[in-house]
Amino acid sequence: MKEEKVKKMVREGYAKVAKNEKPCCTSASKQIGYSAKELESVPEGADLGLGCGNPVALASLEEGETVVDLGSGAGLDCFLAAKRVGEKGFVIGVDMTPEMLDKARENLRKSKHRNVEFRLGEIENLPVADNTADVIISNCVINLSPDKKRVFEEVFRVLKPAGRLMISDIVLLKELPEAVRKSVEAYVGCVAGALMKAKYLELIKQAGFRDVRVIEENLFPMETVVDDPTVKAVIKKAKISINRARKFEDSVASIRVQGIKPK
Repeated sequence: MKEEKVKKMVREGYAKVAKNEKPCCTSASKQIGYSAKELESVPEGADLGLGCGNPVALASLEEGETVVDLGSGAGLDCFLAAKRVGEKGFVIGVDMTPEMLDKARENLRKSKHRNVEFRLGEIENLPVADNTADVIISNCVINLSPDKKRVFEEVFRVLKPAGRLMISDIVLLKELPEAVRKSVEAYVGCVAGALMKAKYLELIKQAGFRDVRVIEENLFPMETVVDDPTVKAVIKKAKISINRARKFEDSVASIRVQGIKPK
């Protein structure tokens, strides 16, 4: 698939999510690491159930830090991060889907936060200056990028020396069927764009990060993959039976990864 075609389809897919027309990656947020207290603390509409983990919980955010969230969606992780960094800190959410950005800004207006800003942009070309962030977080977004190498290079550029990367994402432990890997619909469903875990970690190291390691790893529930409407469409189109699809339940994992930019 050509990069621009992938981006176009992903953007259109998430525009539908923002308009509540089509769910995607519908894991219940509590099941992937968010507490009831956290979910109650954010503006209504900020949680769209799109994540595969809770990167804020593992990022060890400190008061006064600057955080950049890649693929900020409706703003869930940005609002949680804003509470942790306090009034002296600042959070920048970046998303390439205008409809999602509108939703995040609407949620911001409903909140009391004055230390959050949402910017339109692609994670391969972040609208953020060099050496800006103390911490960069992301939640089930980098797997959607057709140029992950470029994403990690941008993350390295934007982080301050000694800055931290903490991301939740989807990776593969085994290769998926070719029909799924080539499907744009499955890309929007957070599956086809995923890399093999070793390759994913290697790209982070190649960008210049040190102490790259997986903090948590869990098999991504197959019912989440199979029940996702976009994946269902791919399975049907490729004439893959549900029983055969379930044989891939040990192929997809949700990981939390950290990396440090050298001083």
